[in-house]
Amino acid sequence: MPPLSIRPATVADIPDLLAWNSAMAWETEHKRLDPAVLERGIAGVLEQPRRGFYLIAERDGVAVGGLLLTYEWSDWRNGDFWWIQSVYVIPAARRSGVFRALHADVAQRARAAGAVGLRLYVETENERAQATYAQLGMQRCPYWMYETDFTTGDHR
Repeated sequence: MPPLSIRPATVADIPDLLAWNSAMAWETEHKRLDPAVLERGIAGVLEQPRRGFYLIAERDGVAVGGLLLTYEWSDWRNGDFWWIQSVYVIPAARRSGVFRALHADVAQRARAAGAVGLRLYVETENERAQATYAQLGMQRCPYWMYETDFTTGDHR
């Protein structure tokens, strides 16, 4: 199998990122995302690096997966956690080391930038992903996540 290369995303990657995020939302949550909102959200990261950045995994020059990195300041640790988000690997490339390569690249970049750690969300039923993250040395945290989503109109 040809080796993978990892690179930062560019504006030219927006169509793949749009398709992958839409597919991931459907596969994991059965949610249909508004393509116009999603495209503006992806472009918003590329336009303002303070929000984070995307990485793209390629094999033989073909994009086969990617992810988004964002930052969370930790006052307890006096540094940033890097959040891995919007992970997607095309079906034909799954179980071939794409996420493993992306994770290794992220860890190297985060350490070089002085980050204090990596974090990510995973669906509670996605046992395959949970096993992958554990194999990479990530540990499940003892926190529940709560949110108020102002975009849905449910502002209790």
